[in-house]
Amino acid sequence: MPVIRRDDVAVREGGDYPAPFDGRLGRYQDWPLGDAGGLTQFGVNLETLFPGSTSSLRHWHETEDEFLYLLEGELVLVDDDGEHAMAPGDAAAFKAGDANGHHVKNTSGKPAIYLVVGTRAQEDRCHYSDVDLLLTKTKDGSAFTHRDGSPLRAKG
Repeated sequence: MPVIRRDDVAVREGGDYPAPFDGRLGRYQDWPLGDAGGLTQFGVNLETLFPGSTSSLRHWHETEDEFLYLLEGELVLVDDDGEHAMAPGDAAAFKAGDANGHHVKNTSGKPAIYLVVGTRAQEDRCHYSDVDLLLTKTKDGSAFTHRDGSPLRAKG
C-alpha cells in the first residue's frame, strides 16, 4: 500500500480500560495507520487529544518502547519527575523497562494531534503507576488484573 490516507482508516474513540478505570480520560481519537499498512513489528497511531482529556492512565512497559511526536497543539507530559510542557515539534521517548510511568494531557483550549510509534512485543506487562492495575500480554491474548495478578471484580 503506497499511500495511507487518514480518512480511509477507521477512527477509534475512547479507551479500553476495564471498570472502574474506564471513563476517566475524556475525549480521544486515534487512527491505527500502521495496522492499515499491514505493519506487524511496530504500531503507528495518529492521535487527537481534546481539551481537558488525558491520553491514558500513567503507565510503563516492560518490553515495549514508545515514541510520541507532537504535530499540532499543546500537551503536558506527566511522569515521575513532574509535568513537562510540549509544543509542536517536541518529542518524547519511553524506553522499555524504564519504570517511569507517563501519559500526556491536554490542558489547552484546542485539540492536540500527535503521532505515537511503539514496539509490538508478543509478550509484555504494562504497569499503571497510580492505580492497582496491570495489563499482561501473551501470545494467546491480553488481560487486565490487579498488580498482584488477581482478577478484577466486576461492578455490582
